[in-house]
Amino acid sequence: MKKILLGTAALALTTGMALAQDVVRMGTEGAYPPYNFINDAGEVDGFERELGDELCKRAELTCEWVTNEWDSIIPNLVSGNYDTIIAGMSITAERDEVIDFTQNYTQPDPSAYLALAGADVDLKGGVIAAQTNTIQAGFVAESAATLVEFATPDETVAAVRNGEADAVLADKSYLTPIADENDDLVLLEQEELIGGGVGMGVRESDTELKDKFNAAIQSMKDDGSLNALIEKWEIGATF
Repeated sequence: MKKILLGTAALALTTGMALAQDVVRMGTEGAYPPYNFINDAGEVDGFERELGDELCKRAELTCEWVTNEWDSIIPNLVSGNYDTIIAGMSITAERDEVIDFTQNYTQPDPSAYLALAGADVDLKGGVIAAQTNTIQAGFVAESAATLVEFATPDETVAAVRNGEADAVLADKSYLTPIADENDDLVLLEQEELIGGGVGMGVRESDTELKDKFNAAIQSMKDDGSLNALIEKWEIGATF
C-alpha cells in the first residue's frame, strides 16, 4: 500500500528482541480505514485490528496496540518504540533494506482516483494529491502529473474539495466508502496496480517473531479465515 521515505532509519539501532518482552507491541497508524482506524471508543479498529488479534492468539503471544504517525512509523519500529508494523504497508525492496517483512496478508490492492463529480480531470498532466511517502505518491512523482503531498489521508480528500488538487490517488478500498457516502465525489474509471501486497514489518533482528507471525498468517490462509476477513472488510482480492 504505502511507501516510507527511509531517511535515517537505516542507521538506527535496536536493543533486545521482541520476544524477550512480556508483551509484543503492535504498531499501526489508526487513520486509514478499513485497514486501521480509531473507533468511537478511542480504540484501534478495522481489518488489521481483527487480523492482528487473531494472529497473536494463534502465535500464543500477548499483544498490545500502539499508534504512530505514518511518516515516522519505520524509524520508530527500528528504534524500539514497538515491535511490529501492521498498518497497510506494502512490501517493497526499499523498505526491506531497513526492516524485515512477514509473508503478505493481502493481495495488491488497486489504487484508484477520487475526484469531484462532473470534473474533467487530466490524470496525465493535472494536479494529483497523495499521502506523503506512499507508493501512490511515488507513482505520481514519476508521472507527468503534478504531485501534491499531505500528511494524512483526510487531507488529500480535502485538497480535492477545496481545489488544491484535481484528484487523489489512494487505495481503492480506502476511497470507495468515501465516494459511496459523498454525492460530490466519484471514483474515476482508471486504476493503477502498485505494490506487491501488504505484510507485517518487524526489525531484522526479530527472526523468531517473524517466524511466529508467518506461521499464524499461513494457518489463516490454509483454513480460509484470512479470506473471510478480507471479504468482511472489503479489502480486495482473496487468496
